[in-house]
Amino acid sequence: MSVPPIARDLALLIVRVGIGVVFVAHGWQKVNDIGVDNVAAGFEQMDVPLATASAWFAALVELGGGVALIAGALTPVVGLLLAADMVGAWIFVHAGNGIFVDQGGAELVIALGAASLTLAAVGAGRFSVDHAVGASRRVSRARA
Repeated sequence: MSVPPIARDLALLIVRVGIGVVFVAHGWQKVNDIGVDNVAAGFEQMDVPLATASAWFAALVELGGGVALIAGALTPVVGLLLAADMVGAWIFVHAGNGIFVDQGGAELVIALGAASLTLAAVGAGRFSVDHAVGASRRVSRARA
């Protein structure tokens, strides 16, 4: 059974906004509440390679990537960057702690990473900056 295009686009919008809000919150926390220097110090204690660069990468990708997901802008690239961020979080922080988040497990990073990878693969949908830019380009080419 095929899903109507409008339902697909609404589902993508809801997923993008929901996942984007979570990423913005985590990025904001790293930048403003904890501070990137403190995140880097924590990363050093967890033996994360290039702790300072990794802390900046995580903070900026989560904050900026979350905003981009909400808007549906550069979704394939942003989705891959966020998925890579979650792979790093799983490997260096959560892998040895089981699945449940209340025990330091990986359920949140797995869900966020899988959703990000899915958005990278299928795109942002009709209600997005990506679609608006693509539609604008199609109109320009048709006029030329």
